[in-house]
Amino acid sequence: MKAKNIFCLVALSAGCIAFTASAQSEQPVYVDEAVTVTEFTCDNSPKYFSNWRQNWFIQLGAGVTQPFVERGMGVGAPGHSVERSNMTAVYNFGFGRWFSPYLGVRVNAIGGALHWNNPTLEQPANGWTRGKHAQLSVELMWDMCNSLGGVNPNRPFSVIPYVGIGGDYLWDVRDGSGNTAAGTNIYRRHSETELRNSSWSLPVNAGIQFRVRLCKYVDFFAEARASFYGDNWNLCAYGDPIEANISAIGGLSINIGGRGWDVYNECDYLSRIAALNGQVNDLRAELINCGQTVANLQSQLPCPEQKPTTVVNQVVASDLSTPLQTVRFNIDSDVITPEEKVNVYNIAEWLKENPKQDVNIIGYADKDTGTAEYNLQLSERRANAVADMLVNEYGVNRDRLSVKYDGSSVQPYSTNNWNRVVIVTVK
Repeated sequence: MKAKNIFCLVALSAGCIAFTASAQSEQPVYVDEAVTVTEFTCDNSPKYFSNWRQNWFIQLGAGVTQPFVERGMGVGAPGHSVERSNMTAVYNFGFGRWFSPYLGVRVNAIGGALHWNNPTLEQPANGWTRGKHAQLSVELMWDMCNSLGGVNPNRPFSVIPYVGIGGDYLWDVRDGSGNTAAGTNIYRRHSETELRNSSWSLPVNAGIQFRVRLCKYVDFFAEARASFYGDNWNLCAYGDPIEANISAIGGLSINIGGRGWDVYNECDYLSRIAALNGQVNDLRAELINCGQTVANLQSQLPCPEQKPTTVVNQVVASDLSTPLQTVRFNIDSDVITPEEKVNVYNIAEWLKENPKQDVNIIGYADKDTGTAEYNLQLSERRANAVADMLVNEYGVNRDRLSVKYDGSSVQPYSTNNWNRVVIVTVK
């Protein structure tokens, strides 16, 4: 059967299968038109991220604080105002983390002694008051340099404003002589019979911090901060309704887990996504072509009934002169190559299927190589090599084989190289 006919048969068979499948399924077997893949749009701005171990920090610092409460209201000698400087030491501990190159959160503890003017004391010579306080606050920090000047984890200098809210506890309030101020009117009354010398407040904080990088893990920082309270924060309600406590602090900021940010850009993947989109569209186009091919095959239905054919390597009596099989050899060789062993195997199988048929095994050599006498011996060795393999490896009875050899005196093929061959024919 010719190759073209075989191809047509396969194509028609495929059409029959496709037609049957489409009849049994509600789903279409091919696509009518191409589906366009949506183009990908990207944000060209860099995206920063880090793992949870990075960008933590601890701060340790100390400085001075100055309350702005009933300032200027202190009195010395009767009838004379006194302007006092009430700066005291303050200590700071904080820890936090930068969640992006621009924003971070800090939990900050600050505390120490406080001194402030008090115009309501009964003894004018002691017109100031002291106490102790501790404040714990949560603060949102903004790295202004990264936001305005671009992200740079190695920038030597940073400016960081912040705001926050927290709780402040004031206790152990005493007058200027060191006496507990019970019995005076400096305290807010908790009841008609009880006086307090401590208080809780909820201050709002704001400030600005300057950082100088010393090394990868350590920064020096200096910050100015202000905490804003209600008038009764220091247990003395006098003057303005809002009071403040101003602090200046310096210290060290220790970076834990290193600092830095990984970055990616969506648009870096745009060309890859576009290539994938192109592949998807190419596959869809091929699917459309396949669908059209199936439709063309379906138009030829019903399929013609094909009679089964069996290919048998059998030579009929009318074709006994046709060679059954050939075994080719390399120049000046009687060794059967692995490729040619397939042909010897086919001869053996044919002999098994046709036990009443015998064969002639005829060896040849090309006339352009060697003498006639040498070529006669070479062709004999080639014919015997085929016969020996049929007998020894495939169990063919030698009586069914007739070995002949014509050397180079007979050239069965016009192409000289083809004559290095053994031809097997039906006897």
